[in-house]
Amino acid sequence: MDGDIGSIEVYRLHILLHEISPAIWRRVLVRSDSTIEDLHYIMQLLMGWSDYHLNRFTIHGKGFGVFHVGGTGFSDDPSKVHLSDFEFRPKERFLYEYDYIDEWKLDLRLEHTLSLDPKRNYPFCIGGKRAGPPEDCGGPRAFMAWEDEFAPHNVAFRIQEMQEDQVDDREAYIYELGQFEWWTKKEQFDRKAINRKLNRYANGDEGWESAFFE
Repeated sequence: MDGDIGSIEVYRLHILLHEISPAIWRRVLVRSDSTIEDLHYIMQLLMGWSDYHLNRFTIHGKGFGVFHVGGTGFSDDPSKVHLSDFEFRPKERFLYEYDYIDEWKLDLRLEHTLSLDPKRNYPFCIGGKRAGPPEDCGGPRAFMAWEDEFAPHNVAFRIQEMQEDQVDDREAYIYELGQFEWWTKKEQFDRKAINRKLNRYANGDEGWESAFFE
């Protein structure tokens, strides 16, 4: 992130994941001199994803993104396109897509443009709800189906059934428990943990990519 400090503004973005109920959302403050590359990594950290899959922003009808092997290239270098270049209007929306198989789509809306606070680190998450969906879970429809499948009463019944049947497949039993553990945490939103990761990225800390897997 660069630019004349006096010309930098702060965008308050509201981010909403499509087709999920109850809603999974985030609210984040980003500098106007953030690049498309920056915003891609910010999105990954906000949602708890690992940058495994292809991605694309659609802004003013044009695609932008960070290239991954096997994906379509983009005509613009994402490290050189700044958010300020788009001259967003208040309430304007644009789209972020991640994983063309699971087809996660997120709506980003500029809520307000604020003055830069030199005492605050950016990007900075100021709100959100629920954990981001796990990688490779099948997309919105599959996620919603899994929500019912892994409801506590269903999983408790399944584990009890496996115990009563004296199932020999220990790996299957451990997998079942691991899945249940993740879904019991799906309502958790740890803003402090997210901001620690964002701060590592913003500061260019060595090995910041490990934050994807924490």
